[in-house]
Amino acid sequence: MYRKSLLSLFLVFVLSTVILLGQTGKSVAEVIKSGYSVKSFSSDPVSDNDVKTILECGMKAPSAMNKQPWKFTVVKDNALGASIVKNFTQGNVLIVVSGAESPTPGASVEFDCGLATQNMYIAAEGLGLGAHIYASPVRDVNETKKQALGIPDGYKAISVLRIGHIDKSVDATSAASSRKNADDVVIYK
Repeated sequence: MYRKSLLSLFLVFVLSTVILLGQTGKSVAEVIKSGYSVKSFSSDPVSDNDVKTILECGMKAPSAMNKQPWKFTVVKDNALGASIVKNFTQGNVLIVVSGAESPTPGASVEFDCGLATQNMYIAAEGLGLGAHIYASPVRDVNETKKQALGIPDGYKAISVLRIGHIDKSVDATSAASSRKNADDVVIYK
């Protein structure tokens, strides 16, 4: 089991690196350090091939006991997307990440789904796309949209990932809030 987990982590790293280097010429670390949560998207459509690659990266996320407790719902429908996320832009894609409601003892479904969401977020950025992770629409999704989204019984929405092309007319990078210094968040002993 331990070997399988290490192999999964290695495969995630290799797959992410190949995607990132092939598309942007940047390393995984460079993509993570240069990324930001995009808020302004263009209406250029996200390709099916990019969506497939992003989903594959989500499926390669590590999970407790390799349970892979997630389901991914891809939303391309503009009306449905707009009912989930404010200012939804035509051509964008939402991926609703759902997790098992009755996890195996010792599992952490929310954490595992968060890892899958982060893998997809980084993959989108590595492909030159913008991404934004939402938690606020989750309650509404679980209360009113599970059936419309095809979320299976026994699962609940954990996060929503928005993917799209970045609106280049907006200078979001310089307007982004600054990050804390390492001295403020890292403790060495």
